[in-house]
Amino acid sequence: MKKLITIALGMFCAITLAAQETKPLPKPNKKVKMSLFEALDKRQSVREYSDRDISDNILSQLLWAACGINRPDEQRITAPSAINAQDITVYVCRADGAWRYDADSHSLVKVSAKDLRTLVADRQEFAATAPVSLVMASDVSKVRNHSDLGAMDAGYVSENICLACTALGLATVPRATMNKEQLKKELQLGDSDVLMLNNPVGYAKK
Repeated sequence: MKKLITIALGMFCAITLAAQETKPLPKPNKKVKMSLFEALDKRQSVREYSDRDISDNILSQLLWAACGINRPDEQRITAPSAINAQDITVYVCRADGAWRYDADSHSLVKVSAKDLRTLVADRQEFAATAPVSLVMASDVSKVRNHSDLGAMDAGYVSENICLACTALGLATVPRATMNKEQLKKELQLGDSDVLMLNNPVGYAKK
């Protein structure tokens, strides 16, 4: 019995440590060849993805574009935000687990060792084939509990993701469908955190 308890404690500690793992991202390369107007012209929703992985360098660019800090002196971000609440947190779901994007340190903080992409996809199975799913949650307490403002802020971040994907040669589609109840538990979200949108991201299937 003592041996079983020791093993169980060891497993619990390993899971806890994994959940606290922090992974710094490379410095985002902001010199992208495609112009904003080209990205607007070429933007489209894509629902079929290849199995090609997304590198950390590309992911770094994408997350910075989504809601990274672009004015460090003021702690302002790339996406507009109602009353500058900055209520949106982006979670990165992929095969090696789920990670919270920390804009302040431009790093990923592990929140789960599980592959949660099927929960993000829910009944739309195509979304689970993308190597990365970016999930947007709003802490509605920061927008005076107005979830409509949180939804609006999530839309800004999602649009940034769409345009950045186009400029970087990636494919995506904005979605609201997901298993919100289970995903909220797995991402360890608080009572005031509301899941809003998600973008599966990958390279288009040729």
